[in-house]
Amino acid sequence: MGEWSWPSEAQLNGIRQTVSEMAGRGIEDVRVVVSPYRICPLGAHIDHQGGTVSAMTINKGILLGFVPSGDTQVILRSGQFKGEARFRVDEVQCPRKNANDGSEIEIDEESDWGSYARGALYALQSGQNSLVQGIIGYIIGPEGMDSSGLSSSAAVGVAYLMALETANNLAVSPEENIEYDRLIENEFWGLRNGILDQSAILLSSYGCLLCMNCKTKEHKLIHPPKLGENHETEWQKAYKILLAFSGLKHNLTVNPGYNRRVAECQEAAAVLLHASGDGAAEPLLSNVEPEAYQTHKHILEPNLAKRAEHYFSENMRVSKGFEAWASGRFEDFGTLISESGLSSIQNYECGSEPLIQLRQILLRAPGVFGARFSGAGFRGCCVALVDTDHAAEAATFVSEEYNKVQPELASLLNPDTAVMICEAGDCARVI
Repeated sequence: MGEWSWPSEAQLNGIRQTVSEMAGRGIEDVRVVVSPYRICPLGAHIDHQGGTVSAMTINKGILLGFVPSGDTQVILRSGQFKGEARFRVDEVQCPRKNANDGSEIEIDEESDWGSYARGALYALQSGQNSLVQGIIGYIIGPEGMDSSGLSSSAAVGVAYLMALETANNLAVSPEENIEYDRLIENEFWGLRNGILDQSAILLSSYGCLLCMNCKTKEHKLIHPPKLGENHETEWQKAYKILLAFSGLKHNLTVNPGYNRRVAECQEAAAVLLHASGDGAAEPLLSNVEPEAYQTHKHILEPNLAKRAEHYFSENMRVSKGFEAWASGRFEDFGTLISESGLSSIQNYECGSEPLIQLRQILLRAPGVFGARFSGAGFRGCCVALVDTDHAAEAATFVSEEYNKVQPELASLLNPDTAVMICEAGDCARVI
């Protein structure tokens, strides 16, 4: 286990002090959930089809300080948003929308931020958990990283789950919390995504690449090759993670493009399964054998053909990526990241002009091994793997070049955080 660079003692003490003042309790009573953001270097947009994905966390994310409230009351404040969120754990929570009716719901984060905590309560209630203890808490994330494509919503959901579970002395495994956070995303909010985000947040380990089979739910950690007693720390020094922000913010659940693409993948699967004589199988591309895809892909309509091509080619890139990571071949791994990004644009047809431009700039930056969108590319940021020795130079290059092509969006960014140099992180935990 390597040394954690986040959170710092100053950050933890600041949160403990805030909660202590809110609750009238001693600082020593305050616990803090550390729920990191994640990146998905390879495995873009295939988790909802049961594909195999790679992921790792970074040393940035959500911090939630809390104490048990002593009754059923939940009282929350945010470092980003105004007001308080108040409700009781004995209130029955209902989904914000029916995930199957195709309708969309708009989330106003300024006024609706507390609903993520209600979603966590909904998930725990759905699991027949008896909650008798609320929490008094304060939640905060890094400035400028909301709506970034780094799964901040999953990190928030996991944080609330772990706080409520701790306050109620519930013993919940990471695998169970993956399912609970899926309930928040899929049922409470109605977003048709898979389990990549919460799996990365709950299962990652410092210095490793998480391999997650989203069909079987099996996972393993890919270690880089040993270089000695502190091999993980040594490999951590070989690369950094570059996050370049676009200044473009758009809530995923109000963009019908994401749910539409998921449906198109399922349509493609249904056609291929029917053609291969397996029409009774669930319409997921993971249920289509690669040989059957090659045999029958010519019958797919152009749109569906692109979605299927992305799925099968991305699965292949993931497999090659695990081999490269295990061998310490970060340049080869970066090349696969770039190929994944190109397929996301050409075959999955996601992304927006600012994000596409930002990705192209990253690929020209010194020392960058590879780059792709973090998320669907409708808003947020791009992620890149970069040689440690060139990370600062690359960050400056990207910031300057993006300002030339998107001056209006660049002006919305804090110059100090427009491009961030990050390190690999660890899994979510309670301190």
